[in-house]
Amino acid sequence: MRTFYITTPIYYVNGEPHAGHAYTTIAADVLARYHRIKGDEVFFLTGVDEHGANVHKAAENAGLAPQDYCDKMAPIFVKLWKRLNISHDIFMRTTSDMHKRGAEKFLTALYDSGDVYKGAYEGHYCRPCERFVPEKELTDEKICPIHKLPLEWLEEENYFFKLSKYQDRLLAHFHDNPDFAYPAARRNELLSVLDSGLEDISISRSSVSWGISLPFDPEHIVYVWIEALMNYMTALGYETDSEQYRTFWPADVHIMAKDISRFHALIWPAMLMAVNLPLPKQVVAHGWLTKDGEALSKTRGIVIDMDTDIDTYGLDAFRYYLLREFSFGNDGDYRPARLHARYNADLANDLGNLLNRVLGLVNKNFEGIPAPTTPGEFDDEIKEMAQTTVDKLDDHINAFAFDAALETIWEFVRRINRYIQQTQVWTLAKPETKPRMGTILYNSLEALRFISVLISPFIPETAEKIQKQIGLSAFDTTAEWGRLPVDITVSRGDPIFPRVDTKQQKQTQPEKAAKPKPKKAEKTTDLVSFADFQKLDLRVARILAAEPIEGADRLLKLQVDLGTEKRQVVAGIAEHYTPDTLVGKQVIIVANLEPATIRNVESHGMVLAGSGDSVVLATVETEMPLGTQIK
Repeated sequence: MRTFYITTPIYYVNGEPHAGHAYTTIAADVLARYHRIKGDEVFFLTGVDEHGANVHKAAENAGLAPQDYCDKMAPIFVKLWKRLNISHDIFMRTTSDMHKRGAEKFLTALYDSGDVYKGAYEGHYCRPCERFVPEKELTDEKICPIHKLPLEWLEEENYFFKLSKYQDRLLAHFHDNPDFAYPAARRNELLSVLDSGLEDISISRSSVSWGISLPFDPEHIVYVWIEALMNYMTALGYETDSEQYRTFWPADVHIMAKDISRFHALIWPAMLMAVNLPLPKQVVAHGWLTKDGEALSKTRGIVIDMDTDIDTYGLDAFRYYLLREFSFGNDGDYRPARLHARYNADLANDLGNLLNRVLGLVNKNFEGIPAPTTPGEFDDEIKEMAQTTVDKLDDHINAFAFDAALETIWEFVRRINRYIQQTQVWTLAKPETKPRMGTILYNSLEALRFISVLISPFIPETAEKIQKQIGLSAFDTTAEWGRLPVDITVSRGDPIFPRVDTKQQKQTQPEKAAKPKPKKAEKTTDLVSFADFQKLDLRVARILAAEPIEGADRLLKLQVDLGTEKRQVVAGIAEHYTPDTLVGKQVIIVANLEPATIRNVESHGMVLAGSGDSVVLATVETEMPLGTQIK
C-alpha cells in the first residue's frame, strides 16, 4: 500500500488561531482526504508549538504558569479543527513527553555530528518571530519584514549549527529535485538565498527558560524554531524507531505559509543531512490570506471573522471559498462579498439546484432509481467527461492547484445541468418515452454520486448529504462510473445550500421603537400602471457565453439563447459573477427593450437581477423551455 504523510506547521499558542491557520490546515486536510479516497495509507499531523519566549510572555500576561497556559490554549485549536472538520491523525503538542524525548535524541545526534559549536551571537532580533534577522535582510529602518515592528539588538552566548557547511549540498538537492520547494516562486526565492551564501545559525538561547534543555548543556534551551521542526519526526515515534516512524518518514509534504519556508526548506534539510536522515520529499509554501491587501495579524487588528461567515453560509461554503477563490501559491484577498457570490452562483445555483431538480423528477415519475435501459444522445459524452474530470483532478491536486481542481469539477457539474436541458428530460414522462427518461435520470444521479466523491476532500459534509439524498446508506468513495444501484429510494431533503439573505442578517433591532402613527397614503408619480407593466416581454433564456468588457470592471458581455434566436446582452454583474460560473444558467431577460450601445458594445435586452449587498440573478426554480414567457 502506498503511504502519504502530510504535515501542517505546529502553531504558536501565544494567541488564538485565525483564518491564516485555518487556510493552511484546510488545504492539508484536502490532501489527506484525497489520498485516502485513492486508497493510500495516510498520516496527517497538525498541532501546537508550546515553547519559547513568546509563549512564556503570554503566560505571564495571563497570570498563569507556562504549562497551565498551554493546557488552556491547546484545546482552543482542537475545538477549531473540529469545527473546520479537519481529519488529522495526531494533534502534536511540544510539551508532550514523546516530543521531548525525541527532540533530545535528535539534538544529541546533531551534536555528535561535529556540526554544533558554542559561540557569542549578536544581531537584530524580532521577538514576535523569535528569530534573528540577517544583515542582508535588514532595511534602513531596521523593521521586521513580517510584523512591521522595530527590531531589537540582542547579544548572548549560543550554540551554533554549521549551516554554511551544507550550502553546496542544498544547492545540489534543489537542482536534482526541481519540485522539492514549491511553487516555482518560492523555489526561486530560496535559490536566491542559497546563491547569496548561508551563514551558521544559532540553535539555542541562554536568556530563555521555557523550553527543552540541550542534552549536552542544560544551561541552554533549544531555540524554539529548531525544536519545532523536530516534531515532524517525534510525532511518529522517532525516539523509539517505531514501526510508524519507519513507515511514514520522510514526509511527503510539509505545507505552510511562505514566511516560514526558509526554516523548512533550508535549515531543516541541512540538519537532517548532518544526522544522515532522509529529507522530506516536498516543502510547499502558500501565499498569505490578506484583508484589504495586508497580511492577517491579530496584534495589528487585521482579522477575518470566520465565525460569522461560517454561521452565515455554513462550513463547506467557507472551505469552498478559501480553496476556489485563490491560487494557492499567491496571496489572496478575502472579501465576504465574493464568498456570497460564490455561494449563490457555484453552490446554490449550479450544484444545489442540480440535485433538487434531478431528485424532484425522480420522485415525481419513479418509485426508486430507474435502470438505464435506453441509451441515447449525450450519454457517452457524459461518461467520458466523468473519467476526464478524474484525470484532470489528479493533475491539479498534485500541483496543489485547488482552485483549478474545483473548477474542473464544476465544469462537470455545469455539463450535467446542460445534459438535462439538452435532453429536455421533463418532457419524456409519456409511456413510450419513459424508459429514456429513466436512463437520463439514472445518468444524472450517477453523475451526482460521482461529483460527491470528487468534492468530498474539499466539502465533505456536502458530499455526504448528496449521497444520503440519492439513497446511499454508506458513503461510496469510488470515482468509477456505473456504481449507483437501481431501485433504491431517493430521499429528497432540504436544499443543501439554502438561499442566504445577508441584508436581512445584518439588520439589528437593539430595542423596540414606538410604532409611528399610520400616515395617509400619499400620491406618488413612481407607480406604473398594470397596462404599462404588461408591455414588458419577460422570457426565459440560457447564457451560452460570457466575457469581460475591456475597461468596464462591472460589465460582462453575454450571449443568450431565447430558443428561437440568439442575442447579445450587456449586464452589470461582473463584480459578483465570473464568466465561467454563468455559462449554462437559465435567466430571465426583458426581451422587448430597444437595442442600446453600452461602452461601444450593443445590448439587445436586459438580464433581471436583484440587488442589495450583492447581485443575484433572477432565474426559474426548475428548467423551462427556452423562450417561455414569464407572466
